[in-house]
Amino acid sequence: MIDRFINQYEFLGNFYPLPHPTLEHHFQAAKTLDPIKKGEIMAASSPNEAKKLGRTVKLRPDWESIKNKVMEDLVRWKFQDPVLANKLLLTGNEELMEGNSHGDSIWGCVRNGDAWVGENRLGKILMKVRLEVRKKGVAWSQTSL
Repeated sequence: MIDRFINQYEFLGNFYPLPHPTLEHHFQAAKTLDPIKKGEIMAASSPNEAKKLGRTVKLRPDWESIKNKVMEDLVRWKFQDPVLANKLLLTGNEELMEGNSHGDSIWGCVRNGDAWVGENRLGKILMKVRLEVRKKGVAWSQTSL
């Protein structure tokens, strides 16, 4: 099991730097229909700042019903990059869990004694996308990393 998106697995997390703002920037910007607020979030200096700004916006009316699909679409978009797709494939069949200490038991899991508890939505999406990438027959050599 890969239970933390740090070090060699940092690329799995939403804060991983991309050529454009991070996936976190895109996810937070999707929360609102206000183009000015979207622009502010996308221009945020860090994913933490984008997340902070995303907590202050007026949520679009359909946010609760679309947020999982938004995240899935963004993760799928992120792993169209062949280098990142290869890294994802190299996780094999490991269970992917966004273990964290900041209390997010919806998108990830948190420690409760010796056990991890939470919905792990991000981990499940990553495993789904990994399977999709594998089924497409996309494979690159480990030396390309």
